[in-house]
Order: sequence, then C-alpha cells, then structure tokens
Amino acid sequence: CVFVQGNWTIEYTRLKAKIDLLQRNHRHYMGEDLGSMSLKELQSLEQQLDTALKQIRTRRNQLMYESISELQKKEKVIQEQNNMLAKKIKEKEKVAAQQAQWEHPNHGVNASFLLPQPLLNMGGNYREEAQEVGRNELDLTLEPLYSCHLGCF
Repeated sequence: CVFVQGNWTIEYTRLKAKIDLLQRNHRHYMGEDLGSMSLKELQSLEQQLDTALKQIRTRRNQLMYESISELQKKEKVIQEQNNMLAKKIKEKEKVAAQQAQWEHPNHGVNASFLLPQPLLNMGGNYREEAQEVGRNELDLTLEPLYSCHLGCF
C-alpha cells in the first residue's frame, strides 16, 4: 500500500508541475509576467506567436474564399432563374398577343397594339409616382405599355 501511495504522490507532483508550466505559458502568451524571461525566451515566444498568427490568418482566408465561392455559386443559380423567368414572361407575352389577334381577326386594322401589353422593367422603375425598390434592387414588375388614356372601351 505504501508503494501505491508513493506512485500517487509522484503522479500528483508531476501533474502539478505540468499545470504550473501551462499556466505560466498561458500568462506569457497573454503578455503577462514577461519580466522574468530572458532575451532568448522572449524571441522564442515571439516566434511562436508569429507562427500562430500565420496559421490563424491562413485559416481565416481559407474560410473567406470558401464563403465567396459559395456566394458566387448562389449568384449564378439566381441569375439562371432570372433568365428563365424573363424567357417565360416573353413567351407568355407572345401567346397573349397571338390570342388577341385570333379573337379579333376581322377588324380592318390590327388592333392588338391597343391592348395593354405587359412590359418587363428590369432596370428599376423610373416613373416618379412609383419609386419603390425591390428587395434585391431589381424591379420585376409588369407594367402596361399603353395606358388607358389612349382610349378605354
């Protein structure tokens, strides 16, 4: 039993010394208790801190590049969706114009230009009375090309 107690005492002493060393190093890394350090120890500490900073900056830059790459992928997907939506709108405008021509084929004049035609405004709304900006600064509203002042029936 004396042998086991002696091992515990040695283990306790070893762990206590290790904890003291770790606490002292932590204080040094925090810039505290530097007065007892020699020039060589200070230079070693400075080199360790420089190495740690380089690793931190490398990791930070890696995360930033990954984030930028992910945002660029999202941007590309959104742009493709915008292009598909714009194409669908044009197709629907064509269908609507053709239906209007089929409904009124026997008028001597092609009256389809009198019907309100939707206009896709992708660059922002330039009318003074409607200056709202969309969430992503693109105004994708459909506006009639000809207003009612040309003659409402």
